Amino acid sequence: MTTRSGSGEAIRTALKRARNALSRMDSVGRGTARTRATVRQGLTCDVVDGPWRFVADMPAKAGGGAEGPDPGVYGRAALASCLAVGYTMWAAERGIDFDSLEVEVQADYDARPEYGVGDGTPGYEAIRWVVRVQSSAPENEVLDVLRTAETRSPFLALFRNSQELTREIRIEAPED
Repeated sequence: MTTRSGSGEAIRTALKRARNALSRMDSVGRGTARTRATVRQGLTCDVVDGPWRFVADMPAKAGGGAEGPDPGVYGRAALASCLAVGYTMWAAERGIDFDSLEVEVQADYDARPEYGVGDGTPGYEAIRWVVRVQSSAPENEVLDVLRTAETRSPFLALFRNSQELTREIRIEAPED
């Protein structure tokens, strides 16, 4: 039997294969991801991660060229898509079909500290997400899928928990 890419069966098969590999070799699930942002001009950054290439910039009102979304958009998108993918994976794992699924991330922010105004800490003050799901599955099963996915979401954990932060600096002389 062949399975359509992205179908519940294909997702279940991929999850089973991944679980088997992770159970046999701990090192399969560990590594270091590398993403590089290089300032092209002004505040415009070319971002590269493996085969993926995209642009991040600030809006013109903040001194940028508005050539791409600002970093906050990518951060919220990372959380929203991570949750959406996780919900879908766990639904497939349990044989629950979602007719549609949408995750909206809402972030309350105070931009003043980012620009040196006030004494606050830059960043989000509150983050909420709204999950819209259509499914013929019983509500308690859908809610259980959502809870399970949220406890296993790497980006939700990133926003919830502090991480070890390390900075390395390399100052180089300009090339002649």
